[in-house]
Amino acid sequence: MMTPAPKLSRFPGFSLIWVVPVVALAVALWMLAREWSNHGTEITIELADASGLEPGQTALDYKGVAIGQVKQVGLAEDLGGVVVHVQLTRKAAAIAREGSQFWVVQPEIGFAGVSGLETLLTGAPASRFRGLDAPPAPENAEEGRAFLLRTDRLGGLQVRAPVFYRDIKVGEVEAARLADDATGVVVRIRVQRPYTDLVRATTRFWNAGGAALQFSLFGGSAQKKSLQSIITGAIGFATPEEPAAAAADGAQFPLAKDPEDEWLKWHPAIPIKASDTMPEKPAPSKVVPGLLGG
Repeated sequence: MMTPAPKLSRFPGFSLIWVVPVVALAVALWMLAREWSNHGTEITIELADASGLEPGQTALDYKGVAIGQVKQVGLAEDLGGVVVHVQLTRKAAAIAREGSQFWVVQPEIGFAGVSGLETLLTGAPASRFRGLDAPPAPENAEEGRAFLLRTDRLGGLQVRAPVFYRDIKVGEVEAARLADDATGVVVRIRVQRPYTDLVRATTRFWNAGGAALQFSLFGGSAQKKSLQSIITGAIGFATPEEPAAAAADGAQFPLAKDPEDEWLKWHPAIPIKASDTMPEKPAPSKVVPGLLGG
C-alpha cells in the first residue's frame, strides 16, 4: 500500500507558544493608552527647597484629592532654588491657571507632598508657577482671630503646631519670623471660632510642646503629651478669672517657656457657643417592619 504524499500549505500552523507574548503585548499597549489618555497638562513650580519631594511618589493634592504627581526635580538655572515638574491628570487641567498657589505641605505626622489651595479658575492658562514658602494665612475673618507671640527662640515650634486651651485644640501656629530688631522671634497664631473670646488682655501663653519631664524625689515621669505636640511643638494658654476685655485681632503677648503654677489653676467662666464645637447628633435609626422580621 502506497503512503499518501504530504500536502504542502502556504499558511503555516500558528503555534500556541506565541499566545502569551501577544496577550502580554496587548495588555501593555492597553495600559499605556489608558495612562496616556489620563495625562493632562505638565506644569512647572519654582520652590526655594525640595526637601521631601520624590519623583514618581509625591502627589499634588487639591482639596484632599490627588490631581497630579511630581515627575522631576532639579536645580534652578541660577542655583537659587529648585524647579519641580508636575504631571497633572486630564481632569485637573483647570488648575493650570494664573493665580493658582502651590506650596510644600509639612504635615504634622506623615510624608511631604505638594498642595494647591484657593485656585483661581478664572485666570488665563499658565504652566509655570512660583511656589509659596509657607501655606497662606486664612483671609476669611470668620476663621477666628490672629495673635502675635514674642519669644526669645522658636525652639521646636513649627507651622501648624496646635494651640491648646485646657488640652483642647482651639487654634494653630500660622507663621514665625525674626522680630524687627532681630532680638527675638514673633510667632503668629490663629484661634478659631468660637474660642476667640477665651483670649483676653490678661491671657498668658506658654510653650506646651516637646517631651517635658517632671522629676521628683522618687524619680522622673514624662508629662502626657500628644504625639503631634512632641513632633511639631505646641502652645498653651490660660486666662484669669478677673474680668478683662477680649483681645483684639493682632494683639501681642509674651510667650513663656513654661506655665506658672497659678496659671494652671485659673478657671474663668467665659461663654462660648458650644454647639459650634461638637458635630451634629445623628438622627436615630428607624426600624421598618418586615425588613427585620418585625
